[in-house]
Amino acid sequence: MLPRTLYRYYERRLARSLPPGSLPRHIGVILDGHRRFAREEGHASYQDSYRAGMAKLEELLGWCSELGIGAVTAWVLSTDNLRRPREELEPYFQVLGELLSRLPRLASQLGFSLAVSGSLDLLPRELAVAAKEAATAGARAPAGMQVNIALCYGGRQEIVDACRALVADLLAQGLSPAEVPDAIDADGIAEHLYAADLPDTDLVIRTSGESRLSGFLLWQSAYAEFAFVDPYWPAFRRVDLLRALRDYSRRQRRFGA
Repeated sequence: MLPRTLYRYYERRLARSLPPGSLPRHIGVILDGHRRFAREEGHASYQDSYRAGMAKLEELLGWCSELGIGAVTAWVLSTDNLRRPREELEPYFQVLGELLSRLPRLASQLGFSLAVSGSLDLLPRELAVAAKEAATAGARAPAGMQVNIALCYGGRQEIVDACRALVADLLAQGLSPAEVPDAIDADGIAEHLYAADLPDTDLVIRTSGESRLSGFLLWQSAYAEFAFVDPYWPAFRRVDLLRALRDYSRRQRRFGA
């Protein structure tokens, strides 16, 4: 009991140490390490680890809601992940479907709005429908925290899609093809990103010890701070989040200046 008591004391102390007004408005989280966690824990299948990871995501949303974080984007599946063997993807698709069925109720309980962004047309039809239904139901939740589930998401593709949508809008407004290039600017592209209503990302957290973005929120993270933490995603703890927030609060952000 003593170690657990000390751990809880340390966790409370960390939470109290966060200066008022120092928290990021928007946190991006790369949920990495499910399969390595499964191997180390001796799970019979990756699906057990995937379920533990999605339960951890629900915990994270609760922690962020308690702390007053304004927005969270969680990357649960990349477009690159689709190249994995079918026998790995199908169990994960099932777990993602289970998560999407629970998220609207969690959104109502915690008071957040829910969006799902990515190339949903590349997913199996059943999962794509589940994602759209979850987003529709979650959009009706009280809009406190904003939660964005990045599903079948790739940062480069998002920018390509935003540029295409901007050009289409400009042409629809009556601009000639010759006038379009001069009308393209950063604000216009930003307005056509998948979750354009979210502020730019302030803090990106990646688990499993990997120190790269892998294409996550490339546009939105131009001036973000980064926290690369060692635990695999299913083993991520509230104290790991609090440490990342503490370190973030101590940094002097320059936004390129």
